[in-house]
Amino acid sequence: MIKIEVLIKDKNWKKYLSNPNRYLNSQAKKINLKKYSRSKLINISILLTGNNDLRLLNKKFRKKDKTTNVLSFPSYDQNTIRTELKSQKNLYLGDIALNLYKIDRGKNKFKSEFDKLWVHGLVHLMGYKHYKNKDFFKMKKIEDKIIKQLKC
Repeated sequence: MIKIEVLIKDKNWKKYLSNPNRYLNSQAKKINLKKYSRSKLINISILLTGNNDLRLLNKKFRKKDKTTNVLSFPSYDQNTIRTELKSQKNLYLGDIALNLYKIDRGKNKFKSEFDKLWVHGLVHLMGYKHYKNKDFFKMKKIEDKIIKQLKC
Protein backbone atom coordinates (compact mmCIF):
# COMPACT_ATOMS: atom_id res chain seq x y z
CA MET A 1 0.00 0.00 0.00
CA ILE A 2 1.15 3.51 -0.79
CA LYS A 3 0.23 6.41 1.49
CA ILE A 4 0.69 9.93 0.18
CA GLU A 5 0.97 13.09 2.24
CA VAL A 6 -0.10 16.02 0.07
CA LEU A 7 1.08 19.59 0.59
CA ILE A 8 -0.61 22.31 -1.47
CA LYS A 9 1.40 25.49 -1.93
CA ASP A 10 -0.39 26.91 -4.99
CA LYS A 11 -4.13 27.15 -4.37
CA ASN A 12 -4.85 27.05 -8.11
CA TRP A 13 -4.47 23.26 -7.85
CA LYS A 14 -7.94 23.16 -6.28
CA LYS A 15 -9.43 24.41 -9.57
CA TYR A 16 -8.42 21.09 -11.13
CA LEU A 17 -8.60 18.74 -8.14
CA SER A 18 -11.09 19.73 -5.46
CA ASN A 19 -9.48 17.36 -2.94
CA PRO A 20 -5.95 16.42 -4.10
CA ASN A 21 -5.27 14.35 -0.98
CA ARG A 22 -8.34 12.17 -1.49
CA TYR A 23 -7.69 11.84 -5.22
CA LEU A 24 -4.02 10.85 -4.86
CA ASN A 25 -4.59 8.38 -2.04
CA SER A 26 -7.51 6.84 -3.93
CA GLN A 27 -5.27 6.39 -6.97
CA ALA A 28 -2.42 5.05 -4.82
CA LYS A 29 -4.66 2.27 -3.48
CA LYS A 30 -4.94 0.90 -7.03
CA ILE A 31 -1.18 0.44 -7.37
CA ASN A 32 0.33 -2.98 -6.83
CA LEU A 33 4.10 -2.81 -6.38
CA LYS A 34 4.58 -6.43 -5.24
CA LYS A 35 6.93 -7.07 -8.15
CA TYR A 36 9.20 -4.27 -6.92
CA SER A 37 8.62 -4.18 -3.16
CA ARG A 38 7.83 -6.37 -0.17
CA SER A 39 7.05 -3.32 1.94
CA LYS A 40 3.57 -3.38 3.46
CA LEU A 41 3.44 0.40 3.56
CA ILE A 42 5.26 2.87 1.33
CA ASN A 43 5.02 6.55 2.30
CA ILE A 44 5.74 9.51 0.04
CA SER A 45 4.96 13.21 0.12
CA ILE A 46 3.87 15.31 -2.85
CA LEU A 47 4.17 19.09 -2.98
CA LEU A 48 1.67 20.69 -5.36
CA THR A 49 3.09 24.04 -6.41
CA GLY A 50 3.99 26.19 -9.41
CA ASN A 51 6.76 27.60 -11.56
CA ASN A 52 8.62 29.68 -8.96
CA ASP A 53 9.03 26.90 -6.40
CA LEU A 54 10.06 24.32 -9.00
CA ARG A 55 12.58 26.78 -10.41
CA LEU A 56 14.07 27.44 -6.97
CA LEU A 57 14.23 23.73 -6.13
CA ASN A 58 15.72 22.91 -9.53
CA LYS A 59 18.35 25.61 -9.07
CA LYS A 60 19.23 24.57 -5.53
CA PHE A 61 19.38 20.80 -6.03
CA ARG A 62 20.18 20.35 -9.73
CA LYS A 63 22.02 23.63 -10.44
CA LYS A 64 19.57 24.40 -13.28
CA ASP A 65 18.08 27.89 -13.18
CA LYS A 66 14.80 27.05 -14.90
CA THR A 67 11.43 25.65 -13.98
CA THR A 68 10.48 22.03 -14.62
CA ASN A 69 7.43 19.78 -14.38
CA VAL A 70 8.46 17.35 -11.63
CA LEU A 71 11.30 16.85 -9.19
CA SER A 72 11.91 13.81 -7.03
CA PHE A 73 13.90 13.71 -3.82
CA PRO A 74 14.55 10.08 -2.90
CA SER A 75 15.28 9.09 0.68
CA TYR A 76 17.71 6.42 -0.51
CA ASP A 77 20.43 6.30 -3.13
CA GLN A 78 20.04 4.11 -6.20
CA ASN A 79 22.22 1.32 -4.77
CA THR A 80 20.32 1.10 -1.46
CA ILE A 81 16.70 1.52 -2.52
CA ARG A 82 16.19 -1.93 -4.08
CA THR A 83 17.40 -3.62 -0.88
CA GLU A 84 15.20 -1.37 1.26
CA LEU A 85 12.13 -2.05 -0.92
CA LYS A 86 12.61 -5.78 -0.46
CA SER A 87 13.46 -5.77 3.24
CA GLN A 88 11.56 -2.98 5.02
CA LYS A 89 7.92 -3.34 6.10
CA ASN A 90 7.32 0.39 6.37
CA LEU A 91 9.33 2.65 4.08
CA TYR A 92 9.48 6.39 3.44
CA LEU A 93 10.56 6.67 -0.21
CA GLY A 94 10.90 10.45 -0.42
CA ASP A 95 9.33 13.60 -1.80
CA ILE A 96 7.94 14.71 -5.15
CA ALA A 97 7.29 18.31 -6.24
CA LEU A 98 4.84 18.93 -9.09
CA ASN A 99 4.34 22.08 -11.16
CA LEU A 100 0.71 22.84 -12.02
CA TYR A 101 1.71 25.07 -14.91
CA LYS A 102 3.62 22.32 -16.71
CA ILE A 103 0.59 20.02 -16.86
CA ASP A 104 -1.89 20.17 -19.75
CA ARG A 105 -4.90 21.66 -17.98
CA GLY A 106 -7.40 20.87 -20.72
CA LYS A 107 -10.72 19.55 -19.37
CA ASN A 108 -10.31 15.94 -20.40
CA LYS A 109 -6.55 15.70 -20.06
CA PHE A 110 -5.63 17.08 -16.66
CA LYS A 111 -6.04 13.99 -14.47
CA SER A 112 -4.32 11.63 -16.89
CA GLU A 113 -1.41 14.06 -17.36
CA PHE A 114 -1.23 14.63 -13.61
CA ASP A 115 -1.16 10.87 -12.98
CA LYS A 116 1.66 10.40 -15.48
CA LEU A 117 3.69 13.08 -13.78
CA TRP A 118 3.37 11.91 -10.17
CA VAL A 119 3.88 8.28 -11.22
CA HIS A 120 7.06 9.36 -13.02
CA GLY A 121 8.21 10.94 -9.75
CA LEU A 122 7.28 7.77 -7.83
CA VAL A 123 9.35 5.59 -10.16
CA HIS A 124 12.31 7.93 -9.62
CA LEU A 125 11.85 7.47 -5.86
CA MET A 126 12.05 3.72 -6.48
CA GLY A 127 15.58 4.22 -7.79
CA TYR A 128 15.06 4.42 -11.54
CA LYS A 129 16.79 7.04 -13.68
CA HIS A 130 16.63 7.85 -17.39
CA TYR A 131 20.08 9.11 -18.33
CA LYS A 132 20.48 6.55 -21.12
CA ASN A 133 17.93 5.34 -23.66
CA LYS A 134 17.84 1.80 -22.24
CA ASP A 135 17.15 3.23 -18.77
CA PHE A 136 14.45 5.51 -20.17
CA PHE A 137 12.64 2.58 -21.80
CA LYS A 138 12.91 0.45 -18.65
CA MET A 139 11.49 3.27 -16.56
CA LYS A 140 8.75 4.00 -19.10
CA LYS A 141 7.69 0.34 -19.04
CA ILE A 142 7.25 0.48 -15.25
CA GLU A 143 5.37 3.78 -15.46
CA ASP A 144 3.03 2.38 -18.13
CA LYS A 145 2.24 -0.66 -15.94
CA ILE A 146 1.38 1.59 -13.01
CA ILE A 147 -0.71 3.97 -15.17
CA LYS A 148 -2.63 0.97 -16.47
CA GLN A 149 -3.46 -0.01 -12.86
CA LEU A 150 -4.77 3.51 -12.22
CA LYS A 151 -7.27 3.24 -15.07
CA CYS A 152 -9.04 0.26 -13.52
